[in-house]
Amino acid sequence: MKTGKMVLTIIVSVVFLLLAGLAQELVMRLLSLAGVPAWLYHIAGGFIYAVSAYLLVWLFCTKALKEEPAAFCIPKCRIQIKWAVAAVLLPVLVSAVYLLFPGSYVSNPLNTGTKLAFVTRGIFLAGLGAGVVEEMLFRGLLMNVVIKKCGRAVGIVAPSLLFASLHIIGMNFSLLSCVQVMVAGTMVGVMFSLIALEGHSVWNSAIVHAVWNMIIIGGGLTIGTEINEYSISSYVLETRAFLLTGGEFGIESSVVAIIGYLVVSLAAAWMIRRGRQQGGAHRA
Repeated sequence: MKTGKMVLTIIVSVVFLLLAGLAQELVMRLLSLAGVPAWLYHIAGGFIYAVSAYLLVWLFCTKALKEEPAAFCIPKCRIQIKWAVAAVLLPVLVSAVYLLFPGSYVSNPLNTGTKLAFVTRGIFLAGLGAGVVEEMLFRGLLMNVVIKKCGRAVGIVAPSLLFASLHIIGMNFSLLSCVQVMVAGTMVGVMFSLIALEGHSVWNSAIVHAVWNMIIIGGGLTIGTEINEYSISSYVLETRAFLLTGGEFGIESSVVAIIGYLVVSLAAAWMIRRGRQQGGAHRA
């Protein structure tokens, strides 16, 4: 692949992320002005975000790059059971570790409509919407176009660094928090990349990404050092240890979460290696 085409694809991927986000925001605002309840326009917004991004990616792959989306790890939607199981185990086990730490449960006094809005926002916006769109763009277009030009190692690491950096842009974080977010964000990006490559499908990484967001930041139970007013309930940790709390970003950038990302990454890498060995044995 030519360098110009790679650079164009990287730029286009970021533009698509913005365009899909604008489409989502526009639909939700219009529905809100029309008096549609928040829980319903959250559902609509999640679907608009994912569908608009998919259509943009499909058009770009087939018309501009002259390749099928499957060449960029975006085949027809199919999720392997092992990754669906991993999607649940990773955030549940990370959460379970924190619930063993000293802390207290705090429930926000919310009405039924607000609770439903928090849940649908977590499932359809933070979960399915963000999970599908970010995986299609970062582990679909971005990763694979860089792999085609620069090789697998660069293709995995470079988009992961970009993915991590987007989480600190516009945030008034301390230098230490920025470093920790970059480490955690790059590590989780590598994890998603290896999952997508193992099954040649972003749908596997998307389910892991989506379920992680649903459970960790979805608005049901939030774990952190302060009460989250946008969550049904919070588990407020007593510890203020920076590495354990994840600093200003939260437990997603904590050492506990990073260990989880590392374990899943090693498992995916081992599966990729085993698949190559088995493929070589069959060819022999």
